[in-house]
Amino acid sequence: MASRSTFDYIIIGNGLAGLQLALKMASDDFFSDKHIGLIDPSEKTTNDKTWSFWEPSPSQWDAIVYKSWDSAKIHTTEKTINLNLAPFHYKSIRAIDFYKFAKAELNKHAKIHFIIDNVVSISESSEVIVKTNKNSYKASHVFDSRIPEEFYNSNKCIQIIQHFKGIVIKSETDVFDANTLTMMDYRLKDGQQTTFTYVLPFSKNEALIEFTYFTENSVDEDIYDSYIKTYINEFLKIERYEILESEIGEIPMTTFPFDNFNSKNITKIGTGGGWVKPSTGYSFKHTEKKVAIIIENLKANKIPSYKLFKSRFRFYDKVFLKVLKDENHKGEWIFQQFYNKNTIETMFRFLDEESSVLEEFRIMKSLFSWSFIKAFFKTL
Repeated sequence: MASRSTFDYIIIGNGLAGLQLALKMASDDFFSDKHIGLIDPSEKTTNDKTWSFWEPSPSQWDAIVYKSWDSAKIHTTEKTINLNLAPFHYKSIRAIDFYKFAKAELNKHAKIHFIIDNVVSISESSEVIVKTNKNSYKASHVFDSRIPEEFYNSNKCIQIIQHFKGIVIKSETDVFDANTLTMMDYRLKDGQQTTFTYVLPFSKNEALIEFTYFTENSVDEDIYDSYIKTYINEFLKIERYEILESEIGEIPMTTFPFDNFNSKNITKIGTGGGWVKPSTGYSFKHTEKKVAIIIENLKANKIPSYKLFKSRFRFYDKVFLKVLKDENHKGEWIFQQFYNKNTIETMFRFLDEESSVLEEFRIMKSLFSWSFIKAFFKTL
């Protein structure tokens, strides 16, 4: 239990968004006199996921980057696309390293309080009251990473699930090119669905191998296991290896209006705030950018969620998701065209929502097809 029950800000959820927001507040003198409570039922002591992203170097995260790559491959059933990622680096951070780093930094600040508890309700008036299993807390503003219950019952939006299982293996021989990741390999499929294998080589004999779906429904864990085993045996030609760790997860790729649940004193953040890029599932850098906007809004005495999203990129995401929903097998073709017909700078700027209208026109031109035309007009 925290030593106090009243805070300036409460952050619910010590995941990527909650901890990035707390770190940004802790590094800014504007918040030096603010009491901040972080509530989560977990102490975050396990490596439950891996975040990957691209950015130039150096960056604020370099001290905890587990591995970075300067080149990538995409395998489709028709061709192999080799990508020189310069001036970017593709980087991976293990969740446990991020948690340790964040907690160590935040524990340096006496006015930041960790509360290990489960939130059961929030009520809002002039202040926000957060009730947990053990206590009740007040705050001027609450940042809530929990997914709204309405999301699970919504049938008015497009909902695709990016679901996956990954295992880290160590082979007996050197089989990996440690400098090149496999961003997508579409050669192993589950029927006519959009599925691909993702390979992050950490060394010549150690790698994360993940089988991923972009589909409306998830599958049993043994299905992932079967495809991962097939990929290791038939495509990587590895016969003897040990499994070091595993991770399994689901990421919503959706047009659900998460930001409708923001209010004057409550801001939804992270996955619960719609911060995951709907068309790709990427979240790490999008979280960093949205946190920066929130900080500036707070300092300018604006609603924290002010101008948090760009409408035209929401439209692009909606068209992409509409194609995946109506013609799920098109995923391979979409990504082949995207990566084969555009420069790395253009693609990454587009996915980071930093591209110009001209760059976006060129990307739309590269994806021009009857499927996109239909999705475009249905989205309108």
